[in-house]
Amino acid sequence: MATKVLVPLLGEGVEEVTVTKWLKKEGDSVNELEPLLEVNTDKVDTEIPAPASGTVLKIMAEEGVPAKVGDVLAFIGQPGESVESRKVESVAQVKSSVISDQSLQTSKQYAPRSTDLGFISPVVAKIAAEHGVNLQEVKGTGLGGRITKNDVLAFVESGKWKVGVKEEKAESRMQAAVVAPMVGDELIKHTVIRKQIAEHMVMSKHTSPHVLTVMEADMSRVVKHRVANKEIFARDGVNLTFTAYFMMAIVAGLKAYPQVNSSWTDEGLLIHKAVNIGMATSLGEEGLIVPVIKGADNLSLLAMARTVNDLANRARSKKLQPDEVKGGTFTLTNHGISGSLFAFPVINQPQCGILGVGAMQKRVVVVDDAIAIRPMVYLSFVFDHRILDGASADNFLMKVKETLENWA
Repeated sequence: MATKVLVPLLGEGVEEVTVTKWLKKEGDSVNELEPLLEVNTDKVDTEIPAPASGTVLKIMAEEGVPAKVGDVLAFIGQPGESVESRKVESVAQVKSSVISDQSLQTSKQYAPRSTDLGFISPVVAKIAAEHGVNLQEVKGTGLGGRITKNDVLAFVESGKWKVGVKEEKAESRMQAAVVAPMVGDELIKHTVIRKQIAEHMVMSKHTSPHVLTVMEADMSRVVKHRVANKEIFARDGVNLTFTAYFMMAIVAGLKAYPQVNSSWTDEGLLIHKAVNIGMATSLGEEGLIVPVIKGADNLSLLAMARTVNDLANRARSKKLQPDEVKGGTFTLTNHGISGSLFAFPVINQPQCGILGVGAMQKRVVVVDDAIAIRPMVYLSFVFDHRILDGASADNFLMKVKETLENWA
């Protein structure tokens, strides 16, 4: 009997993957545990190994098309064997099948749905954005009460979406129709990562009112401390980057003002106990990814710098695990690496805010009524105006600024 290749459990809350590349084609021979295909979830690429040796009899999932946990991706067996294209009905069955057939996963306990929306897949977010659906009004039937694609489609079919959406969609189509290729134009197909970034950014702007506040920080003490300790850290194999200092300053700000470490829900403000800071990392032309430093409030500067190094290196070499880009409660983006002074970053939903750090420059400033030259940096804090007002947002940003300027 042919062996089914299933979409495995790649982490808590991961219900859907996108097939990015088949490493084998129908008719190819494959050895057990040999890489068979690559899938992407939340911008993390993962290789799926073959569960058995044999011949790839039939490929069921096309590249670029989403597949849910438990879907049959392919069949492996002996030439001439029959295949069945049924779908496994539940995650529990997938868990059992994956353990017994592939020996790739271990049983996991899933937490019930929290008061916020929980994980929203890019497909669900896209459908909701296209139809103007408020996901807070949709009842989820997925694992732990999560909202699935079918839940949103059923809601749309019920006719309960917001008034005026039809006119908005018509206007959107008119705008899209204006974009027509001209002679000499080149069409570069969107990558999976670029599509996910676009969907998430649009969803974020539709979800919360973004407000920007900017302050300037004198980095003199941080620069002095880094110069004095960079070689000492290097002996432990750690590159002491400025990112580690910004992370520590954010931790200080979140501890002083826990409301910033929160998410909006219709029932109330969900204050997160864990301080998990996302670190936007550029992947060059491919886009960016945001690995998360879990328990950032428990790390020393040395441990923080080591973690920053590790996640950044593995992000660029595409060796992150799906769970390492989930669970963030706040995000840092260092747009200054490319020379930008300040920016208006987009909030990484469902977080309260994101801090942008500009390029550090020596500038003329007034210190104690005297002109001085100091290494200065702009700090751009974008926050959800449903959660924070100007004063509370500025209090948080001022704490970040003071932490950097008073570094000892």
